[in-house]
Amino acid sequence: MAIDTSFLKSLDRLQLILKRKVHADLQGQHQASAFGQGLVFQDYKAYVPGDDFRHIDWNIFARTDKFFIRRFEEERNLVVHILVDSSGSMDYGKQTTKFEYAAMIGLGFSYMAMRRNERFTFATFTDTVERLPPRKGANQLVNILEFARRHKVKGQSNFKGAMDGYTDSIRGRSLIVLISDFLYDLEEVRDVLHRYRKSEVFVIQVLDPVERELALTGDVVLEDSETSQKMRTFVSRRLKSVYQDKLTEHIYKLKDLCEENDAAFVSVTSDTPIFETFYHVLR
Repeated sequence: MAIDTSFLKSLDRLQLILKRKVHADLQGQHQASAFGQGLVFQDYKAYVPGDDFRHIDWNIFARTDKFFIRRFEEERNLVVHILVDSSGSMDYGKQTTKFEYAAMIGLGFSYMAMRRNERFTFATFTDTVERLPPRKGANQLVNILEFARRHKVKGQSNFKGAMDGYTDSIRGRSLIVLISDFLYDLEEVRDVLHRYRKSEVFVIQVLDPVERELALTGDVVLEDSETSQKMRTFVSRRLKSVYQDKLTEHIYKLKDLCEENDAAFVSVTSDTPIFETFYHVLR
């Protein structure tokens, strides 16, 4: 499977954007808050009424006759979960399939998690989920690349069912990246996004330019890539217009769902330069 990796190094240029956009809230909640509740010593501060007296350093008091308390920062335990749709509908595209493009986006997030020394995991889903265990480091990135290249893209999608099976894998606050064409019943998407409202969620829709614009005319035979059912039809200007209106409506409803659940949303086509996609995702 042709999955390009040459773009990964260029993502280093987006690290400043990444820190500001992706992890600003998470770092604040995982590191800067809850002094006195974590495991890693940070520094001292002068005691003021209301501070937890259990953290007074009596050795300093004995030397200075002043009260100081020890402050701690919470230990970070963030896991980046990257889930890529690998159902039959993703195996579409002339130069780059939707799955190949989605896998490159997943690799990009994996690379950036690796650079920040985070644990990260990569999973594919149809009606079930196949995943790698979360780990840190370059070996994990290599494992993900090989996993994606070997993976067979086939089967029918069941987004809600797959996410139901994955829920136990997400413990605590996480960064979750969902990549798919998202041509599902939007009520399924609503249910899943509501479930993950306590985490940072990215919803990235990948469409092929042909299906985005219905770049077909005349008599055509359409085949459902998940069920292999075929249908002969005539693609007229009117049919194109109706199709594009309905798809646009679906995309905007999906965007509204994401906003209602505090999830970031981007819709791209698989001919978009990958660096440009990351710019729009992270800005």
